Amino acid sequence: MCSIIGFSGNEIAAPIIVKGLKRMEYRGYDSVGVATESENHIELKKGIGKVTEVNSKFQLDTLPGKIGIGHTRWATHGKVTDLNAHPHPSNSGKIAIVHNGIIENFEELKKQLEDDGYNFKSETDSEIIANLLQKNYESTKNVKDTIMKTVSEIKGHYAFVAMFENGQLAAARFHEPLIIGVGQENIFLSSDVLGFIEYTDNAIYMKSGNFVILENKEFEILDFNGEKVKHEITKVSKEFGDAYKGDYAHFTLKEIYEQPELIFKAGERTVEGIEEAVKYIKNAKNIYITGSGTSYNSALIAKQILSKYVKIKSEPIIASELQFAPETIEEDSVLIAISQSGESADVLEAVRIAKKSNCKIISIVNLLTSSLTRKGDVVLGMNCGPEIGVAATKSFTAQLLVLYKIVQKLNQNITINFEEFSKSISEILENPVKIQEIAKELKEVSDVYILGRGINYPIAIESALKLKELTYIHAEGIPGGELKHGPLALMDTDVFVIVINPKDSTYTDTLTSAREIKARGAKIIGVSDIESDVYDYWIKIPKINEILYPISEIIPIQLLTYYSALEKDTDPDYPRNLAKSVTVK
Repeated sequence: MCSIIGFSGNEIAAPIIVKGLKRMEYRGYDSVGVATESENHIELKKGIGKVTEVNSKFQLDTLPGKIGIGHTRWATHGKVTDLNAHPHPSNSGKIAIVHNGIIENFEELKKQLEDDGYNFKSETDSEIIANLLQKNYESTKNVKDTIMKTVSEIKGHYAFVAMFENGQLAAARFHEPLIIGVGQENIFLSSDVLGFIEYTDNAIYMKSGNFVILENKEFEILDFNGEKVKHEITKVSKEFGDAYKGDYAHFTLKEIYEQPELIFKAGERTVEGIEEAVKYIKNAKNIYITGSGTSYNSALIAKQILSKYVKIKSEPIIASELQFAPETIEEDSVLIAISQSGESADVLEAVRIAKKSNCKIISIVNLLTSSLTRKGDVVLGMNCGPEIGVAATKSFTAQLLVLYKIVQKLNQNITINFEEFSKSISEILENPVKIQEIAKELKEVSDVYILGRGINYPIAIESALKLKELTYIHAEGIPGGELKHGPLALMDTDVFVIVINPKDSTYTDTLTSAREIKARGAKIIGVSDIESDVYDYWIKIPKINEILYPISEIIPIQLLTYYSALEKDTDPDYPRNLAKSVTVK
């Protein structure tokens, strides 16, 4: 969600900044802007749209100078307009800033600044920072003191980079991610390693409550009290720079097709970590599992498999809800925190709450350089490589595979033939023609319901989420047993219902529910390893070990939502209003 990049070096800044912003497009955004400094003068261009569109319109990459900042904005305060796009200049034009996060006391600060004669051109909270920096710099005449005074006045979670007309850059971090990329001739400030990975794999992960001052390719990191802090340079895996579509039309399709190979990779770097996680789980007073969106749906499946296969009770918690009931977390328990990016604000807040109760944290995360990684007592890597499509596909599969491997360690009697499973998933993906035909049927549909029972119900929820994200169709996951308690009233000839119905203990009851739905005129799409005359359309899945059904069910539905998005002429990689990494609450 939003991307920041700052640059200072021996090369012209603007083309490098634009390229970095393009690499970070997966994070989600609605507008783009770049500002550079040259000969003690700041120039700025910005507008609504994708990086390529805005660059084509305003020639962002032609701005002069070897120092600059750039940003892609995801709207929080104020509408999607050119004026609300970043960077934001101060009233004097001598300072420009880019900002991620939320300034909680911006209304109070804005009023104080307006009383002091400052004018505001945007509706954002971010513009507060630019004018507050100007006010403080005019009184201190010193960048270090200016940053210290400014961060003491603003409240909230944020990361910002400020560019001064004298060529200095300064950046501050409070809970929002900010990374320094250290090259031989160039220095970067970025919210994501993808912003600079093409130029350097040396990264410094700034700690929350620190700021950096950068001048003439030299930098100094300090805490908010102005004391120098030690830092470590981390080598970043180059694989995260290799995020290209290849021969695929979209990243989302590529990532769906990477899943058969992923079955062997997920968690492979963290075998010892899995054994350590198992020890924590065995000795835990209570087990809580948290995540947001797709990661929360993984938590729901984790509850089912822990209960069924190892007789361990656990409680899934939506990460964003925990702050309203922190007393839920009992002392000396274990929290399993799941996040692809490792930067989701709600998940990190849940971890913070759990740590207050002396809980051990098991982090299941894809980006092993993320904030969640550093907060985990045990870290389990999904190892699925960069996932650029905003809607989670292969990361969901990777999360489940890591959870399966935990369960296997807890119950040695569970045998999973991953090689056979990989082949069966490949077979689903080899012939998508039938799924493409069903996608055409959904083109004009406004409502889709997905029915599931037991371990299949979280897949119904995840399927609904994918349909909403990629196609903008109203979709709703329904527990099969609750059909007669309300949802049956919605069934008519205008409705499509996807029935998740493998040959497990839920099969007969779910088939009965499908017949009740069909009697009301709705069209039925059956996802099953057994064909039935109840289904108007049948998506065949392989006959496999029951524990693996969730993955074999969701992959064809991922394909269905992808092709449905194409039919509806929506962008499957970058759904409107959504971001890959939700770093604000």
